[in-house]
Amino acid sequence: MVEQEKKTYDWAKFDKTVDIDGLKKDIEEAETNGDYPDVPDGKFEISVSNMELGKSKIKDDGSGGDPMLKIQFEILAGEYKGQKIFYNGVMQPGNDKAFGFQVHKNNELLRSLWDAEHDEVDFNGFKDYNDLVLDIAEEIIEDKWNYVLEKGKNKGGYDTYEIVEILD
Repeated sequence: MVEQEKKTYDWAKFDKTVDIDGLKKDIEEAETNGDYPDVPDGKFEISVSNMELGKSKIKDDGSGGDPMLKIQFEILAGEYKGQKIFYNGVMQPGNDKAFGFQVHKNNELLRSLWDAEHDEVDFNGFKDYNDLVLDIAEEIIEDKWNYVLEKGKNKGGYDTYEIVEILD
């Protein structure tokens, strides 16, 4: 019988990358709510439960890790009440062909959520953009803004998200 070599891992390194409190909340939600069916395309009454500027996942090939506008919408009524719809608006500064369009799409969504004029939502660097996103999130989440969101698909099959109405 061959003895197996004992391997040791630096688990503390992984712990630094995990939001333990956030993870516990996610686990509790999953235990309480179970698996959700996919939310189909359509119109939904929603609120924003979380919004932040984060980073996209780094893929096995090393790509990714780009800035990303992350928004969690919670469905407030109907068959899918309580379920989440996730918007992940990646912005790739290294992609000259897509970066302007990506920022534009995020700006449009932020303007519609905040009922803002064009000049109130503008990209002036990621630090300022992060502050803007957090300011908008604070107002619309604390003041419990509700919306009608239309979720669909574009010609390329990618998800689309449009705020069609701000509810009182």
